[in-house]
Amino acid sequence: MINILIIEDEIPAQITLKKLIERCCADSQVLATLTSVKSTIKWLEENPDMADIIFMDVELSDGICFEIFEHINPSAQVIITTAYDNYALNAFKINSVDYLLKPIIDEELSRAWQRSLERLNKRQMPNLEQIMDMVSKVGESKDKEYKKRFTVKAGEKIVIIPVDEIAYCYSEDKSTYAVNKNGNRRLLDYSLDTVQEMLNPHLFFRISRSYIVSINAIENISKHLGTRLRLQLTPHTDDEVVVSRSRTSDFMEWLDKN
Repeated sequence: MINILIIEDEIPAQITLKKLIERCCADSQVLATLTSVKSTIKWLEENPDMADIIFMDVELSDGICFEIFEHINPSAQVIITTAYDNYALNAFKINSVDYLLKPIIDEELSRAWQRSLERLNKRQMPNLEQIMDMVSKVGESKDKEYKKRFTVKAGEKIVIIPVDEIAYCYSEDKSTYAVNKNGNRRLLDYSLDTVQEMLNPHLFFRISRSYIVSINAIENISKHLGTRLRLQLTPHTDDEVVVSRSRTSDFMEWLDKN
């Protein structure tokens, strides 16, 4: 039995990954699902060498996953699950670490799983020091690359959503949706907080806990309950879209800059 440790702070991504593992990774069991650097260090200290393969997201709730290896040097194989599609991914291949680009599909997980099993049998360990050096550049880059497209699963198909076609994103019942200019809604595999980090702040603004809007989707603005603002968006939404009081000033400044 292959023991798996999942390190992922997004609940939708946790659920998706567990379902994929059930389908694609025979004779395996998930020992634990952790959400932070701190909790992972604690778990690995208390359970040395228990995990055979670790699935980990790059950005966790309290830092970058590679901070874990400044404190712990596990013997497990590592499979990175990430939304970054840039040069840093080459570091994973070169240094015997696999990666899966979100949203993860069955075929890619199966290939990464087989490669990890082969390395596990050969006792081939990743060069974590080199990987940490390269991946640190992802989070520290001043010229941040924002998401250009989202890929989502729709049944048996993979649908591409260009970011410049997104009108707004919103959260509902612990799920996050993107609505394009034509009014088509797609479920995203990220929390709204994560989506906010992925989008260019010059083009998108987080107006409340539930909504991120594109500047091109704002059709009309009206006053609401004194100091608050109500937005009319295109395409239309049945929700009352209101800028939260604490964000009104920043929102107006954002509009002026754009």
